[in-house]
Amino acid sequence: MSQEQTSKKKIGMTTWIMIGVVLGMIYGLLVPNVPVVTSVLKTVGQVFLRLIQMSIILLVMGQIIQAIGALKMKEIGKIGYKTLIIFFCSSLLAAVFAVVFGYLLKPGTGVDMAAIQTTTTVEANQSTIFDTILNFFPSNIIKSMSDGSTMQVIIFALFFGVAISMLNKNNDFKFFDIIKEFNQVILRIVTMIMKVAPFGVFALIASSIASYGIKVVIPLAKYLGVFAIIDLVFMIVYILVVTLVTKVSPLDIIRGLGKMSMMAIATGSSAVTLPTAMQDVENKLGVGKKVSRIMMPLGVTLNSNGAAIHMVITLITIAQMYGIAFNGSNILYMVLLCTLASVANAVVPGAGIVSLTIVVPQMGLPLESIALFAGVEIFVGMLRTILNVDGDALSAMIVAKSENALNLDIVKRSRNMTEDELVELAAKEQAEEDQAILESAKSA
Repeated sequence: MSQEQTSKKKIGMTTWIMIGVVLGMIYGLLVPNVPVVTSVLKTVGQVFLRLIQMSIILLVMGQIIQAIGALKMKEIGKIGYKTLIIFFCSSLLAAVFAVVFGYLLKPGTGVDMAAIQTTTTVEANQSTIFDTILNFFPSNIIKSMSDGSTMQVIIFALFFGVAISMLNKNNDFKFFDIIKEFNQVILRIVTMIMKVAPFGVFALIASSIASYGIKVVIPLAKYLGVFAIIDLVFMIVYILVVTLVTKVSPLDIIRGLGKMSMMAIATGSSAVTLPTAMQDVENKLGVGKKVSRIMMPLGVTLNSNGAAIHMVITLITIAQMYGIAFNGSNILYMVLLCTLASVANAVVPGAGIVSLTIVVPQMGLPLESIALFAGVEIFVGMLRTILNVDGDALSAMIVAKSENALNLDIVKRSRNMTEDELVELAAKEQAEEDQAILESAKSA
């Protein structure tokens, strides 16, 4: 790339999304709430969310089927158990972090509960842990897709992918080629929609903050501040661990996480952020497709570091607000409960209140306390989702390193390339790889 070309390099999509987030926050905080304008912004933001959401189920299903279908059974087993171990350990560690900081910083002390206005009514979640496990498995995959039941779709896709792996022993199974082409179409749709991401992000943030206002944050500012501190410390520790394991510098990791982090903040949804996260994990962090296209879709439901922290710190905050003390066995139970409950956490905006209805009654806390946090759910969603998404990416890097599927050359070249150039190069390399596989199958 010449010096003249470098000087004229376009502003990257990550930067534009960041600008959208910042401008949305400034607008929401400073511009008076005009209901008509806010409604227009909310509609624009929701249209953007729906455009991405319309492809998510097909994207998750297609990518898992393709990733597993391309592997041999031995490889599926190795990547599978490593994925489950690292997801469980990272969520458990996140819950422990929340306990430590929750009792050190005491976010529930000194809260003026009378200042928190609530209009939300909360009903107890009657589901048992056995119901939750049963709900992982679909009885009708078409209905599961229609309902957006991500976990059920993933279970079906795992079986579908394993079946294709068994039938595609010689890389000559024609239906597998159709699936790969279908996935290319879905990714192209997502790429088209992402062109307007900065505008959608601005509209989402501006309308949300304008609707609620800063006044809802003030009574629970300490709670949000402690939540943010836990997120920050956990991310720093996790990034340093990944650096030691993979030899990728912290700056390169942070750069690779930038765009997905902005999308996580703006949308509050791991599922909506998935297309961006998958693309950047492969094109910026060097994770091979055989790992990323299994772990990233699975991580949407199975790896919820942010959700585990959210549930633990909220339980501790509620207990401190009501003057309820937990003993050692209560704390241990809380950590395990929230780690397991984070797997059942919904992957859409506003899921925090729903997840709390599972754990709050289990800890003997008053159910009505959940309504106190409804006003700050948008801010909680930002903090929860950014850690969920970034945690998936960091976990994928560790597993990729163990599978010799981490390409450091990709990390290095991404430093000096634009978003569009990375996407084009990745598409070219994928086409060359597919052609090589096709020629290999023909010669065999």
